[in-house]
Amino acid sequence: MDQSSGIRASLAGRYATALFALAQENNSIDAVQDSLTTLSAALAESEDLKELTNSPVLTRDDAGKAIAAIAAKLGLEKLTTNILGVLAANRRLDQIPAVIRAFSTLASSYRGEITAEVTSAHPLDDKQIEALKAQLKKRVGSDVSVSTAVDPSILGGLVVKIGSQMIDSSIKTRLNTLSQAMKG
Repeated sequence: MDQSSGIRASLAGRYATALFALAQENNSIDAVQDSLTTLSAALAESEDLKELTNSPVLTRDDAGKAIAAIAAKLGLEKLTTNILGVLAANRRLDQIPAVIRAFSTLASSYRGEITAEVTSAHPLDDKQIEALKAQLKKRVGSDVSVSTAVDPSILGGLVVKIGSQMIDSSIKTRLNTLSQAMKG
């Protein structure tokens, strides 16, 4: 099974594949990618937005209105705003991070790039992302696009996934390894 087949099989992948097809049809892959990057950064920075996307008590209508207002405030591109409306109507706002990752993978594959999923304890700034891209390009030998996620539980360092390969330099893993070594 190729990578795009695996993406299409997941729930978020179906939304991402539909969004990618529309973006491709409208020659707006880069604009959608930029909007999704903006949305991802907003999710990483705002606890209220995270709560909104995971709230089981909001009605479909209220969730749709709230996410439309947020999309307008962030200045998101039209197709991105529309897919957020569909996710809200289907009570799938919790799938936004997975949709963003799947779209990024599809867009990178379309451009002939390799996608690296990078998890850090804190959001990475543009300078850090560019430095990471340069290091990963040296390692894999081709252009690399980076999809970032924030997980404070790793404490520090990075976890990088490229295809089936994983590089885990997180402090959490190092502490667990040290703990196991001390137990003997």
